[in-house]
Amino acid sequence: MDAIPHVIILSKNEILREGLRRILADQGFKVDLTASRMTDLGSATSGAVLLVDVVVFEEGLHTCQTLRDKFPDQKIVLMTDEYSVENVTRAFSTGAIDGFIVKAMSCEPLAGALRLISLGEKVIPSQVVDSLSGALYRSTTPNWQARCAGANLSSREVEILRCLVDGDPNKVISRRLSITDATVKVHIKAILRKLHVKNRTQAAIWAVERGLNLDGSGDQSLRHAAVA
Repeated sequence: MDAIPHVIILSKNEILREGLRRILADQGFKVDLTASRMTDLGSATSGAVLLVDVVVFEEGLHTCQTLRDKFPDQKIVLMTDEYSVENVTRAFSTGAIDGFIVKAMSCEPLAGALRLISLGEKVIPSQVVDSLSGALYRSTTPNWQARCAGANLSSREVEILRCLVDGDPNKVISRRLSITDATVKVHIKAILRKLHVKNRTQAAIWAVERGLNLDGSGDQSLRHAAVA
């Protein structure tokens, strides 16, 4: 019985396809096929993990859903440049994928994740676990929840508001939450509108006054926020 895991790589980027092929071959995989388009796949090899590299999440999810319809028994993995908890949750809820991988991953963990998926396990970015842990921690703050209820902030906006309390500039927030700078700006604009404040410092003060700084570092955080 062949114990070597098989993989098929679908990516529009030729350099990335070749790089992944060499990396996975060095990690003991058999790369059955690399392709730039779904139409190049033909009848995918049964039992192979289908690794789908994308830049735009929506496009990638649509590709995975189409592949799931065509190859219902195939193990499908979505590989993206960045992630959000919402996107990971949405992708898995469709049933289109068996794994969600972020490209900022070294070779051995990538191979390990694909091996687990080939064995029937589900794989999510490790950062999601950290985000979920933080969400559980924040969910135990009744004072904060009660005091901010009228603001109608989304969970993502609360995460960004916490970053503002910590004094993080947009680039740091972008890296911290694995979203683009443009997305950060959109969320901050929405936060300022919902809180009826003029700037990020006032937003941070609003949050601290309502108990968001659970670690007791509110004063220091506000000094940082004022110069961000």
